[in-house]
Amino acid sequence: MQRKSPRVWLIVGDKSGDNAQVRAIAEALGWPVEWKVLHFKPPFVKGKPKVNASLHHVDLTRSGSLSPPWPDLILTVGRRPIMAALWVKRQAGGKTKIVLLGRPKRGFDPYDLILAPLQYRLPPHPKLISMGLPLLFPSLEKINEAKEIWQPRLASMARPLVAVLVGGATKPYRFDRRVAQDLVAKSRALAGQGSLYFCASRRTSPEVLAELRKSGAPVYGWGEGAHDNPYLGLLGLADAFVVTGDSVSMMVEVARLGKPLAIYPLPIKYPRLHAVYRWLIEHGLYRSEPSAFGSRLARWAFEVGLIGYLRELERVHLYLYDHKLALPLDGEAGISKSQLDEWVPQGEAIDVLPEVIDRIRGLFK
Repeated sequence: MQRKSPRVWLIVGDKSGDNAQVRAIAEALGWPVEWKVLHFKPPFVKGKPKVNASLHHVDLTRSGSLSPPWPDLILTVGRRPIMAALWVKRQAGGKTKIVLLGRPKRGFDPYDLILAPLQYRLPPHPKLISMGLPLLFPSLEKINEAKEIWQPRLASMARPLVAVLVGGATKPYRFDRRVAQDLVAKSRALAGQGSLYFCASRRTSPEVLAELRKSGAPVYGWGEGAHDNPYLGLLGLADAFVVTGDSVSMMVEVARLGKPLAIYPLPIKYPRLHAVYRWLIEHGLYRSEPSAFGSRLARWAFEVGLIGYLRELERVHLYLYDHKLALPLDGEAGISKSQLDEWVPQGEAIDVLPEVIDRIRGLFK
């Protein structure tokens, strides 16, 4: 008799990069799934609620139904969806298993498996799979469709065409007017006699968008004609890419395509404060001497939610550099079309998806 597949819910929000990772796992898993796409109340669309088992931040009138029969397994990612997943697990009497992509909030206990990409440095734990790059795989079918639409629009732009994919400020990094000016200058140096095309994201601030527009190059701003987003077209047609270092999803998608990629790392907003924060975490969460003052202080701060495990985007940058999938943007010289034609990535990202699928299936043996 064939064993019935577990009931699986995919509890996600509105971040396409996050959702793409959940989709990749679900497709590889091969079990029937139900998508539970959540929408959030206005204060929590960008606001970060304290993580607990709650639906107080969810707009239930617009979100997927969270009602019995409860799932056997939840795949989830992101602070806000995680809270809904924890709420479901509570309603199910703790029987629902949660697989979390990303950094756990308030410890490992509520989760059954944690999949942590490289930017999240976590202490060793039996529930943890430490991945290299996130499970992001660009759709070649969608890129090819977009190429047909965007080819005529981009045909007149001087080559090389450099697509500058722009994120936004995120802790602990700074992305303000001065940073945007530097990004434009270094991107222009990379393009040489070619063209720039700026494609912003939902996190790009109006201040940064204003600086990008001063460049005279085409600029796509999120929410400004969202139906006409050039992102996929640029993935297929641009000769080279600059990606701001805060956007892991865009860096990974370009790298997996094997396209020439230059990373523009964002500066730390408060370097001295960040150094103190790192010291607390290093001494309290990554060391095994709980009697030390630094450890006791940090563990208390962790328990009350003042600090969490480190997120270090530089680890992703170094991984891409080490695997010859990207270079840092230095702005010292333009790049010729012949150099772009000769670009051959020397390495590849390690695929941990088979291990992830084995571990998930193992939860039900």
